[in-house]
Amino acid sequence: MPSHAPLATDSSVLLVQLSDSHLFAEADGKLLGMETCASLKRVIEQVQQEQPGIDLILATGDLSQDGSLESYERFRRLTEAFATPVRWLAGNHDEVPPMQAACADSTLLEPVIDVGAWRVVMLDSSIPGAVPGFLADSQLELLERALSEAPERHHLICLHHHPVSIGCKWMEPIGLRNPDTLFAILERHSQARAVLWGHIHQEFDQQRGNLRLLASPSTCVQFAPGSEDFQVSNEAPGYRWLRLHTDGRLETGVSRVTGITFEIDYSVKGY
Repeated sequence: MPSHAPLATDSSVLLVQLSDSHLFAEADGKLLGMETCASLKRVIEQVQQEQPGIDLILATGDLSQDGSLESYERFRRLTEAFATPVRWLAGNHDEVPPMQAACADSTLLEPVIDVGAWRVVMLDSSIPGAVPGFLADSQLELLERALSEAPERHHLICLHHHPVSIGCKWMEPIGLRNPDTLFAILERHSQARAVLWGHIHQEFDQQRGNLRLLASPSTCVQFAPGSEDFQVSNEAPGYRWLRLHTDGRLETGVSRVTGITFEIDYSVKGY
């Protein structure tokens, strides 16, 4: 059974994370054999059925597979169905200039948003032309400033790349290259509650001191947890919901669609 967000009993807020949609310029583009636009549509339909009253949608990177303007415009059109604020950040497959062009008249790329008693900070960990991630000085300064300016708020920090080992040997070299710098900042600020990312195409939930560390399924193809070499899982596409409470508590869960079948095409290279 899908894990649904509980009904709010206080002035909590409901967030939904959509990650790693890997859209193409062509609507029928496939990643590893799966039509990524069709699977994103299915996930969006499920979110609409399961999560009334969403306060914020988070798109945590790799919105596009080919970096095309058309793919970003398509992602924007599809997520406008929610009629709620949406924020994007870049992943390793994203191309920032066309992403910015698709968002030119919007707040989609604004990195800091206050919602309820929380502040959400969207960090860009992408390196142009590279798969691993790195938080540049500008991003670290943005984080430090966002935390320092709102000590009374609980903070959720979002990025694309994983800042800790997830137990997949092949993904070890393609995570965040400067995680110690990130955690050094977060550990100085007790109001930092959670770090949320994409990139790994699988569910992850771990505690590190006062920080909840979370990652989520892709809206398309999933990667096999615990795999030494690149391996696709047969788990279905999905999304994560997060219920953020005024006292700093965070409830969260993952829901996956049903009825999607596809044949894995391992001829695709370059993840």
